[in-house]
Amino acid sequence: MVKLVVAALAGAALMAPLAARAQEQKLSGTVTIWSWDVAAKALEAVVPKFNEKYPDVTVKIEDVGNQPTYDRGLAGCAAGGTGMPDIYTVENQESEVFWARFPECFRDVKAMLGPDADALLGKFPAFKLAELTVGEKVYAMPWDSGPIVLFYRRDMFEKAGVDVATIETWDDFVEAGKKIVAANEGAKLVSTNGDTTWFRMLANQTGCAMFDPEAQNVTISQPACVQALEGVGKVAKAGLFLQANWGETLQAINADKLAASIYGGWYEGSLRGAAPQQSGKWGIALMPAFEKGGSRASNLGGSALAIPTASQNPEAALAFLRFAVGTPEGQIIQLKASGLVPTLPEAIQDPYVKEPQPFWGNQPIWQTVLGTLDKIKPWRGTQYFAEADNSFIPIFAEFMAGNLEASAALTQAADEISGATGLPVKE
Repeated sequence: MVKLVVAALAGAALMAPLAARAQEQKLSGTVTIWSWDVAAKALEAVVPKFNEKYPDVTVKIEDVGNQPTYDRGLAGCAAGGTGMPDIYTVENQESEVFWARFPECFRDVKAMLGPDADALLGKFPAFKLAELTVGEKVYAMPWDSGPIVLFYRRDMFEKAGVDVATIETWDDFVEAGKKIVAANEGAKLVSTNGDTTWFRMLANQTGCAMFDPEAQNVTISQPACVQALEGVGKVAKAGLFLQANWGETLQAINADKLAASIYGGWYEGSLRGAAPQQSGKWGIALMPAFEKGGSRASNLGGSALAIPTASQNPEAALAFLRFAVGTPEGQIIQLKASGLVPTLPEAIQDPYVKEPQPFWGNQPIWQTVLGTLDKIKPWRGTQYFAEADNSFIPIFAEFMAGNLEASAALTQAADEISGATGLPVKE
């Protein structure tokens, strides 16, 4: 009964495109947003400029926390939308859980945008829309992204006689890493916390995914995935990894015990905040390719902003999304405030992107970070991401310990994921 009521309300609310309705009336009232950490702070930075256009709209941002936001969203949708905010933050890789299990819990943003939909949504890279789209519906607005880059300590590389410009491939990276670790006593090159992050970064680069685009088959044992896992294995076998969680990694950076990091561009703010005394010592470069001249683009992380069907103020919520994530101005405000990486490729034309950044040796780093947006391959977590990742983690650990070869590890993972999801393995 609750779902029928929600569906009826959604149908009535969407009879006229909300974009047009927003232009016909003066917006007012409160818009509540659930988010977390630096993402919440980034949205807070947008509010003053948004209020210049909509002074009668109060934007209330609640820093709920990452996991609690996800858990409360699932609970709210299961209860027919009860207690949901006006805008909900969802990580891209987890988003399809909501669209698949609760298709009536969120509004179709494409329908809300009306005649402007194709013009606005068409600006975003395909990889950001892949997990937000079901048929003709788009359930959320793309927000930030995580283009992978190489963060490196200039002085530690120089001490080893390594020019970062010579690191073009993963083989180059491993050979350079051996020199860097040898020249910087007690330091490692990069870190891993034992989850599947490294595999997913390199898998997106090779065009591999755990499932096919239709989420009908398990594809983690395909050749492109084997290539990705073998790449991770080369770094591990060379002894270049520091085993450390998030906090321990930042402590190692602060203590001059880590010479580099391969991560999403959003890591810039965390790294800079962890070691302010190292200003001028860091630089950014493209991630290595698997072969010379190959792809040096991948993505890790990134979120989207959705409007629940139960929103009490959907017109104002849409107006906030249009400004915060649908304009270069809104996205650059967030980049300046929290290092939240824009998703709109046109944001790269903003003068701030070209400005030298003192912490990074006066390098205009955002040109490098944003320059790969249009080269990133789409990757779908699908509604089965949690089951797949949980199945793969212990197998990945065995691989990293040297107990399994890449092909055997992924064959085993495919079988485990198939058992957990009921989907067949693609031969």
